[in-house]
Amino acid sequence: MDEATIGARLRILRRWRGMTQVELAGLADLSPSFVSMVETGQRPLDRRSHIAAIASALRVSETDLVGGPHLSSDRMQSDPHTAIPALREALQTNKLTAPAVDRARPLAELAQEVTGRIVPMHAEANYVSEGALLPDVLNELYWHTAQADDEASRRLALETLIEVCVAAGLTAKDLGYVDLAHVAVLRAEEAAALLDDPVQRGKVECLRIWAFPRERSWDRRLAAAESAAEDLEPHARTPVGLHVLGMLTLHAALGAAVVQRPGVIDHWLAEAGQLAGRVTDDIKGNWQSFSQTNVGLWSVAIGVERGESGGSVLELARAIDQSKITYRNRQACFLADVGRGLAREPRMRGEAVRWLRRAEEAGPQLIRNHPPTRETVAYLLNRARADSGGRELRGMAARMGVPH
Repeated sequence: MDEATIGARLRILRRWRGMTQVELAGLADLSPSFVSMVETGQRPLDRRSHIAAIASALRVSETDLVGGPHLSSDRMQSDPHTAIPALREALQTNKLTAPAVDRARPLAELAQEVTGRIVPMHAEANYVSEGALLPDVLNELYWHTAQADDEASRRLALETLIEVCVAAGLTAKDLGYVDLAHVAVLRAEEAAALLDDPVQRGKVECLRIWAFPRERSWDRRLAAAESAAEDLEPHARTPVGLHVLGMLTLHAALGAAVVQRPGVIDHWLAEAGQLAGRVTDDIKGNWQSFSQTNVGLWSVAIGVERGESGGSVLELARAIDQSKITYRNRQACFLADVGRGLAREPRMRGEAVRWLRRAEEAGPQLIRNHPPTRETVAYLLNRARADSGGRELRGMAARMGVPH
């Protein structure tokens, strides 16, 4: 199949199913003109709800529609993928009672490696450096879980293993390896089952929701996030517990946005805001950056998912104190969300390009592997003329592997 753009894949998949544009539009509850414009590159297909509806109507996976991992000639885009084989081996060949290695560094040293290097590297969207560390640390933590001879060491090994699985799972998801992200979930669940700790189980639930299969699962994601938040709420008494609970409420709000339940969105965003008011506004210090600032960033992403565009997206963005976005992955995602929303308004396409370029500069390894941004760049490139914006877009397209 032609992997160039979502529009090209959509046309191939629709014809493969023997459907007309009108028939597909009816099944997906979209207009025929929308389907036609997506196929010809005149509209981006970047809202999760639209992707889910079209994939369901075609009876294909969302990965079939939006494409899986891709490699371009740009090293910043392709190098992060080189860590995946070793990461897959570490996640698939270790057991809690049967590690794949016969020695390991001291447990305290590994725990510091995770909190001091791996977690910050992921937050800075530095997948190349993070990927070089993850496999060995996973192998060695499994050795410690099997060898621990006292309760404190056992707990530290299991809790650190869960944290590494979260980092590994998010990295796999960000690079397009959803199957591997699911393996990381299974490994984290095995570790959490040995700990009588609702907060650790909540961390695993966050990862599980992040790693859900993309096809036809948003109702299930919403239900899972709501159930996990309900289970954790009575036990969220520590700052970390509040961080984890807050992330679950944000997942619920995003899920509600995709399935288009406005009242539910507002409820969970209000819950997230209330929880954020009980913790420090510290993106770097809080688990998965949960904070008042991060709630604002998710509000922008949810607004774009709900269909906000143009000036209304800028209004959401102006509510964010960008000086507080101290991690590159959060900064890059925020800038990309704003750029994608602006791209929907013809008169603001030039401004959209500027936001998207800032996103790429903030987190090149992330953004050059980000399907929604890639789709928006392809759409903008199709609409561009031979001006400075067109030249800027062609450069971004080349780095993302988009035909230009």
